[in-house]
Amino acid sequence: MDLSAMRKPPFKQVLNALLDTNTPFPPLYLHRLSNLEPQEVEELKAIWSQIDTQRKRSLLGDLEDLAEADDLLSFDELARFTLKDNDPVVRTLAIRLLWEAEDKKLVPAFLEMMERDPDVEVRSTAASALGRYVYLGEVDEIPEEMLHTIEERLLAVTRGSDHPKVRQRALEALGYSGRPEVPELLLTAYASNDSGWLTSALFAMGRSADTRWENEVIRMLDHARSDVRLEAVRAAGELGLASAREPLIEMLTENGDEDDFVRSAAIWSLSQIGGENVRDVLENLLENTEDEDEADLLEDALDNLSFTEDMQIFEMFDFNPDGEERIFDQEEDLEDSDNQED
Repeated sequence: MDLSAMRKPPFKQVLNALLDTNTPFPPLYLHRLSNLEPQEVEELKAIWSQIDTQRKRSLLGDLEDLAEADDLLSFDELARFTLKDNDPVVRTLAIRLLWEAEDKKLVPAFLEMMERDPDVEVRSTAASALGRYVYLGEVDEIPEEMLHTIEERLLAVTRGSDHPKVRQRALEALGYSGRPEVPELLLTAYASNDSGWLTSALFAMGRSADTRWENEVIRMLDHARSDVRLEAVRAAGELGLASAREPLIEMLTENGDEDDFVRSAAIWSLSQIGGENVRDVLENLLENTEDEDEADLLEDALDNLSFTEDMQIFEMFDFNPDGEERIFDQEEDLEDSDNQED
């Protein structure tokens, strides 16, 4: 007998619990909302409008936390129909629940929400969600025509007159894009006196995989504002900037009053950059920290550093398109040269 099935509560019981505002929703029922069957989706949709708004918000927030903790869970079916909820907080949370979906069928809805939803937070979250599809387009996972449409509409929003938060999220989404218009937009945002635009520019630079932004990123590692430093630190790691290694180590070993978020980002960025002294620094921090959360982060960073080091060793070898190491080609070149001399 399947014991897991015995523990699975009847779906009607879950629906009744959602409607019962006098009793806290049982946390064990959250798992029951994963991977819903079509009939269950219809049953949930039928009573959704009757559920208290605050309960909806709490529910989707809890589901988001649960999905982050367990990637085997999927609440996509629920999130899809709640994109049209009357409450803007619920719509925002629904978009975030679909962050990992990578379903091109969601693109039209996200574009519509970015451009026309009456709520700023919904529009900005939809713009952020489209960044994943720009990336998918760059790696040929969605049709080129769809990528072009997404980029055109993100560019229009970035250059438009919407709330700055929406335009900034649209610029960040374009960070993955290879469109020739993007670098100029990033430079304009970077040069502004507004920290919101500056952090968005740094965020997008980190996504670009383009080391042309090295000087701009390094310059902001000691910015007076911690939110700017945070994005510069993250961008340095994403771009693998060796020139950021010493400043990041200094943040961790000498700047005892550094912001916790910046400190955590510096640990992770060092694991992405690797190189001289990085392993020693991270191991020493792990040995001396009394913070359990930081210890967990350092352990993960050391694992990631091993991956980074392996990749760096791999990249030391030059491979030709046929998969053979370049060293053999060099030997052949030398033989050809000798034969010509003879």
